[in-house]
Amino acid sequence: MFKFVLPLWLAAWPAYAQAVEEPSAPLTLSAALALADDGNADLAAARHELLAEDGAVRQAGLLPNPSLSLERVDTRRDTRETTLQLSQPLELGGKRAARVQAAQRGREGAAAWLLQRRAEVRAETAAAWFAVLAAQEQLRLAQQASELAQRAAAATGRRVVAGKVSPVEQTRAQVAASTVGLELIRARSALATARVRLAALWGNPSPRFEQVAGEIAALPELPSMAEQRALLAQAPAMQVARAELSRRQALTQVELSRRVPDVALTVGSKRSEELGRTQAVFGVSLPLPLFDRNQGAVLAAARRVDQARDGVAATAARLEAELVAAREEYAAARAQALALREEILPGAQSAYEAASTGFDYGKFGFLDVLDAQRTLLQAQSHYLTTLADAHRAQAAIARLLGAEHE
Repeated sequence: MFKFVLPLWLAAWPAYAQAVEEPSAPLTLSAALALADDGNADLAAARHELLAEDGAVRQAGLLPNPSLSLERVDTRRDTRETTLQLSQPLELGGKRAARVQAAQRGREGAAAWLLQRRAEVRAETAAAWFAVLAAQEQLRLAQQASELAQRAAAATGRRVVAGKVSPVEQTRAQVAASTVGLELIRARSALATARVRLAALWGNPSPRFEQVAGEIAALPELPSMAEQRALLAQAPAMQVARAELSRRQALTQVELSRRVPDVALTVGSKRSEELGRTQAVFGVSLPLPLFDRNQGAVLAAARRVDQARDGVAATAARLEAELVAAREEYAAARAQALALREEILPGAQSAYEAASTGFDYGKFGFLDVLDAQRTLLQAQSHYLTTLADAHRAQAAIARLLGAEHE
């Protein structure tokens, strides 16, 4: 007998998507994933489909209903004949078993789709969470840049008063401070947008959390391609494709079983008022499959099996290509991030500190400090963008393989 055991994370879900509000404390990645599991509307819809398939399985196993007929000949009481019959269809050719098997395969497909949708939602949540983390860091950099620009403008103003530099330098410093202020406004807006996108994954249009708590710079080495290619066989998308193939094969058996005609057994009684007696009536009806042997439906079902089999092969090829692309994207982003962190950022920081010190002692002009500061901020921003790209690629790999985020 077919038996499907729900995963613990699915059995614990409510029957419908509930409005979820996250705590106002800093949000960790694991907490965000749990909120998405509980409150994502797409997951709730997929779970409803799985529950609907339970009803389909139950319906498929039911026997056909009997029919009761009453026939009366003549309206005169003394001469009329009344026939009462009960007819029960008997399904032959394994129709009921084939029908149940097809319904069970359909339920397996719904369960596989739910697993795939959950992997997609968790990957979306992880990518959105890291986007918020990167936006937080971008805002912190913009705030630091604004403070530095304000201090530089103030220092330039004092040097103008002292007659050490031209008033043009003060104007440039003020323009630079205003430009950095615009970057600060954009950074605040980007963070607010990222927070809304993250909270929308669990159905909260007004996020309560102010920030997320985590480490954005952690970029582990990926397992080998051979190890991850082996995991593709059990990837959620592959499970969906194979479940569809199994369902199509089961539906072909349903159509094959319909080639055998059903028998209807009839039992009843016939009462003749004129003769004053009641007779038992027995009957059997059997359709003659002379013209319609369901051959067209069998052919269509067989071709759909071929289609589903090709779909399995196409899914495998697509997942392989997507995995290679995601791995390459992650490797490139990780290499860039390491180069920025170990080579470019230290050099930019050192150049900025040297320019600032030289400016304080009158050895460098303000433009030198401004250029060094701009180079440092661009390098830091590029570093954060690269880290976000790496985490997005890592989430794509997890989506393909159905891996759990830590």
